[in-house]
Formats: sequence, C-alpha cells, structure tokens
Amino acid sequence: MRLQGKVAVITGAGNGIGLETALTFAREGARVAVAEFDAEAGEAAALRIREEGGDAAFFPVDVSDWDSVQRMAAAIAERYGRIDVLVNNAGITQDAMLSKMSVEQWRKVIDVNLDGVFYCTKAIAPYMVQQGKGKIINTSSVVGVHGNIGQTNYAATKAGVIGMTKTWAKELGFKGVNVNAVAPGYIETGMVAKVPEKVLTAMIERVPLRRLGRPADVANAYLYLASDDADYVNGTVLEVNGGLVI
Repeated sequence: MRLQGKVAVITGAGNGIGLETALTFAREGARVAVAEFDAEAGEAAALRIREEGGDAAFFPVDVSDWDSVQRMAAAIAERYGRIDVLVNNAGITQDAMLSKMSVEQWRKVIDVNLDGVFYCTKAIAPYMVQQGKGKIINTSSVVGVHGNIGQTNYAATKAGVIGMTKTWAKELGFKGVNVNAVAPGYIETGMVAKVPEKVLTAMIERVPLRRLGRPADVANAYLYLASDDADYVNGTVLEVNGGLVI
C-alpha cells in the first residue's frame, strides 16, 4: 500500500473529488482525517471509509476561519500524533461576469479558496517540519492556469494557489516538505453538473479524450504526489485535464 500508516488530512472530503480522494487514500493504507464544513457529509464520509475497513475520523472545520482551522489541526495531531499529508481540496464557486459580480461573491470565494489554503497550510506545515517530512498538495484548476469567462474570483484564487505552491516549495523543501499542486480540468462533480447540457457538450468536444474527467482521475494524481514515489517532485503543477489545453 502506497500510504501505509500515513496520516492524511483532506479538506472538503465530504463529497466529489475530496470524498473520492479520502476513499482512495484509505484503501492505500492512510489514516484519513476527513476535514469538512458540512457535518452530515463529513460524518458519512468517515463512516463509509470505516465500513470499507479503513481508518477515518471526521473533523469539523470552516477553512475560511483561522481559529476553526487551528482547532482542527490540533485535534488531528492529538488523535494521531503526526500529520504526513495535507490535501487542500476544499473550494467553492460563485460565478458571474465581472460587471455583475458582487463584492460579496468575490470575497466569499477568496475566503474559502485562497485564505483557506493559506490557513490550513500555515496550521499544519509545522507538524511536517518537525517530522522532517511531509506532502502538501494544493488544488488549483485549469481555470487558474488559463482563465475563464465568468469566473474572475475563482480564477484569481486558483492562480493564487499556484503562486503559493511554488513559494512554499522553496520555503519548505529543504525542511523535507514537498509542496505541489494539481490543476484539474472539467471533472464530473456537482459543480459541473450545474452546467447547461449544450455548454457541457461543447466542453467535452474540446477535450481530446472526448470525456469529462472522473473524480478518481484527480484522486489518483493526489495519491501519486502524496506517496513516496513523488519524493523528488516539488513545486510542480500537475494538470489533469485530458489534454484540454493542447
């Protein structure tokens, strides 16, 4: 098993890519800390992992709140004694064209997608530094690399995540902590399900593989970066988009 005995914290692990990642990591031997804002979804995810024979516990958190993140990190460290992997997966969208995007929409996405990644990494990185090894994986997006109409706030956060990833890779690398990002393309999740069918069809036609990505496609990328196989991978952005931007 590629993550045997490792403690992995996954934010937004209650559904979508986060849930698939939590299940994948548990099957590979990780003890999974399900960090989730939605208590019902978080408890259900942890229970599902345990029912499959894995080791998981739910830790409530609002990643946009520094105090909440600190409590989460302390609780996980107290329970497991160490933290080996952090997947900053939690994120939201509130789309609108620039002319119609409210300040509230801008602020909310920044709070969760950018501040949340900063808070979680700031709270958990010290445990990894103390151990002399750790893996931090941040979730960017194809939108953060190439932009997208109607997603000023989302694109800004996902581009910011790339900047933080490269900075932290330089700051933490010599302390034994690898920091990388994954930039998914269009994945079959609740976010994409809201897209009109006509638009969805056009999206798929732009992908050389002629399909949307599956949550497992992204979870497997996370798994690689979390494993010892990626010990010499640092500061990279792994694009999982089916060739969308070729």
